[in-house]
Amino acid sequence: MKLLVYGAGVCGSLFAARMHEADHDVSLLARGERLTVLRRQGVQLAEEDGPVRRVPVPVVEHPDGEYDLITVFVRTHQVDAVLESLAGVRGDVLFLLNWAAGPESLGAVIGHERVLLGFPTTGGTMDGDVIRYRKSNFITRRVAMPIGEPDGRTTPRLVRIVETFRTAGINAKAEPQMDAWLRTHAAFEVPLGQAVHAAGGPVVLADDPEAVRGMLHLMRQNLAAMETPPVPGAFAALRALPQGLLVAALRRFLKSPTAVHSGLSDLSPATAAELERLAEQLRAPAGAR
Repeated sequence: MKLLVYGAGVCGSLFAARMHEADHDVSLLARGERLTVLRRQGVQLAEEDGPVRRVPVPVVEHPDGEYDLITVFVRTHQVDAVLESLAGVRGDVLFLLNWAAGPESLGAVIGHERVLLGFPTTGGTMDGDVIRYRKSNFITRRVAMPIGEPDGRTTPRLVRIVETFRTAGINAKAEPQMDAWLRTHAAFEVPLGQAVHAAGGPVVLADDPEAVRGMLHLMRQNLAAMETPPVPGAFAALRALPQGLLVAALRRFLKSPTAVHSGLSDLSPATAAELERLAEQLRAPAGAR
């Protein structure tokens, strides 16, 4: 499989490195200073506070010609620019990112038949030029990366992509309700991310029970406003379980290594811009998505 990974942040770089180490024909697209660093030093990875290793993933500045698959790892507010640059590039496009606006707006630019949806389950933080990713454990190893067709079908290309990722050690699965999955995740992610950003980090937020209660209230409002049941169905527990129990569980999560060594610790302006765009998508009426 000839693969282009569009976006050289934490998730895109981790994914590209895994595919390269599994001997796939993969290129990583980067721009500016990140491109320069990658060409000089390769993808630099470290498991949390462990030693740094370098993976010599080929890097490019622009899409070139034709690919079997293009995987897009960018922030929500950067998608419009990506769509324009891919309009004339051949290949199926798997969007692995935060997205609550549905597949129609994506397909309108690059062709509806090219679009697949998904979400990355890897996480980490940028430490200078080094990506420090969270250590895997029993729970994280069981969390599969969901990928799906916009219409929910299990197509030959979906099966092929899932199997290809699995051969590289990436725990992927076909998700028949990917659009609903992404909207459910956004309903949870927007209040969580904005509360963490306002507090100054996940651990700081965990030490403010009142702020956690306010965050939970917004999560419940978002889930109640969805046109479809939450996917996965376990998110319904955020509306059903007692507030005190959920606040305690969320506070424990915010102090866990999973939360600390994840995108939640990124308090950059780009994170705030992404969360605002995602919130706009959630607020948009169904016909406008």
